[in-house]
Amino acid sequence: MALPTKRILSGIQPTGNLHLGNYLGAIKNWVALQADYESLYCIVDMHAITTWQDPAKLARNTREVAAGMIASGISPDQNTVFVQSHVPGHMQLAWVFNCIARMGWLSRMTQYKDKAGKNREKASVGLFVYPNLMAADILIYKATHVPVGDDQRQHLELTRDIAAKFNTDFGKEVFPLPQPVIRGPATRVMSLRDGMKKMSKSEDSDYSRINMTDDADTIVKKIRKAKTDPDPLPSNFQDLKDRPEAENLINIYAALADSSPDAVAKDYAGQGFGVFKSALSDLAVSVLSPIASEMNRLMDDQAELDVLLREGAEKAAAIATDVVSEVYEIVGLMPKS
Repeated sequence: MALPTKRILSGIQPTGNLHLGNYLGAIKNWVALQADYESLYCIVDMHAITTWQDPAKLARNTREVAAGMIASGISPDQNTVFVQSHVPGHMQLAWVFNCIARMGWLSRMTQYKDKAGKNREKASVGLFVYPNLMAADILIYKATHVPVGDDQRQHLELTRDIAAKFNTDFGKEVFPLPQPVIRGPATRVMSLRDGMKKMSKSEDSDYSRINMTDDADTIVKKIRKAKTDPDPLPSNFQDLKDRPEAENLINIYAALADSSPDAVAKDYAGQGFGVFKSALSDLAVSVLSPIASEMNRLMDDQAELDVLLREGAEKAAAIATDVVSEVYEIVGLMPKS
């Protein structure tokens, strides 16, 4: 099977409560990339269950993420939008990669160390081999590019290692070595309550984040209450390096406005946060309110959403099934008679 030239694969976990960090750090960039790449975007529910999930919430969260992606502008007609577990080839290829990857590679994964904590004996096997499934997610479509944040760079490097080892072991150019794609000024959005912490749904205070389903009044209230400092904004963005909350708000504004942090700093130089927060609130409401409205509509019409995801899974499976068959033949697994 010929290798594609510009094909993207990226996924997002259905952990619920999509927030501004998910939008600016991933989904908004995917919307921009769809014009230049053949794009496949999946909701990686199999990754989610590497730690325990409430079954009913997992199903709802999966639909919520799909609704958020589509409401944000990812076109199911132009792209392939699907649920990971709806394409069995991901798990089939992951097992082959379990036999290609080395224990030493996986044991060095920093995300595994962080999530497993001190008592790794109690961590699930799925958490340990998570990167192999991620490699399968990417390589089953022979993706050439992967939008990633800094926290996923190591996993992408492992994907490249697995692809290279498979190609070498079997003497065939089966898989490309996918390249990272990083776009946008706010790929890492921080908490509105603590500029040193990443925005997260797990933080206790709902005022630490802007949820993608928040209404206009809630968005304004959260931005007004966001932690800042008493000093005015400087004209040079670099002068904010010791002011993490101010830096975060400038980054958010820049990302929402498709501008640069430097340009935003210059526009609001010398202003206090009262003026700046008002402008940021207006901008955030103008961008996020239409998304929230469409998300709610899609979530209320589960049948429409499920049809879109089924059609996406069928498109994805058309590629994945051929790649799994190719890999099985190369490895020597006997075909069904």
